[in-house]
Amino acid sequence: MLSGIRPSAVFLGILFFTLLTVSPLQAQKGAKAPSVDDRLAQSYRAMYDLHFPEAFKAADEARAGAPDDPLPLVAQGWIAFFRELDRLHALRSEVFATDDNFNGRASYAWDAGNKKIFDSALDNAEKLAQARLDHDQNDGRALLALALTNGLHGDDIGLFTKKDLKALSYIKAATTYGERLLARSPEAYDAYLATGLGKYVIGRRSAPVRWALRLGGYKGDEQEGIKELALAADHARYLAPFARILVAFEDVRRNNPAEARRKLEQLHQEFPNNPLFLEELGKLNRTSAQVVNNGN
Repeated sequence: MLSGIRPSAVFLGILFFTLLTVSPLQAQKGAKAPSVDDRLAQSYRAMYDLHFPEAFKAADEARAGAPDDPLPLVAQGWIAFFRELDRLHALRSEVFATDDNFNGRASYAWDAGNKKIFDSALDNAEKLAQARLDHDQNDGRALLALALTNGLHGDDIGLFTKKDLKALSYIKAATTYGERLLARSPEAYDAYLATGLGKYVIGRRSAPVRWALRLGGYKGDEQEGIKELALAADHARYLAPFARILVAFEDVRRNNPAEARRKLEQLHQEFPNNPLFLEELGKLNRTSAQVVNNGN
């Protein structure tokens, strides 16, 4: 033994050296890889902030981690759809402010490449979801995927081609799948976007139209739809920001600028790269200024 060096000091030196050389490797091996749901959450957050390449990349990584899961493909469809809404400036509060504005909305033309991504993603998601339901009719991820894919088809047809009756058939299917999921998993708050939007859209129709649609099995209740959209806005894992946008637009329609402003400011803080929220806040400020001026 070396003179003047205690055994404990030698042991501590060896331990310190071992920790320095081994710990980084062990830490790397022990690091927990992001789950599929974590990747999906990253994908949607990037989408809302208009970082579309990053959004697609995270969705692709989620898909690679779970090839039989339809939800990464649903995310790809959402990214393509949201990219079109941004490109065309189609998501605006004034479109939803009155029934006349909505009925008189412009029709839009998809970018061909983006439409191909959208259609392919939803078609493949539906195939995977149906295959999972063949094995388990209560498969939660399959039911959510089918609620959201049908909802996206309805949004596409309603906003882009204005074929409202055809859009309503997809909305009905989205509501059915969403309610099946929520009956067994009430915490699946993303499904409330599908059920809430369907009830809201049908509930805003005129009384004779609502009556006719109910005979066809369509569920319409404007107030119930708003409540369900609010649940999605507050609690959904992936689609809360989108639901919050819709609820903020409803606040504008109902002349509740304080609530609309609160939601839009929160969205701007979360997604500062998306100009939509500042633009909508600017509209609110201009409206408020006009009210003040008219009062004088």
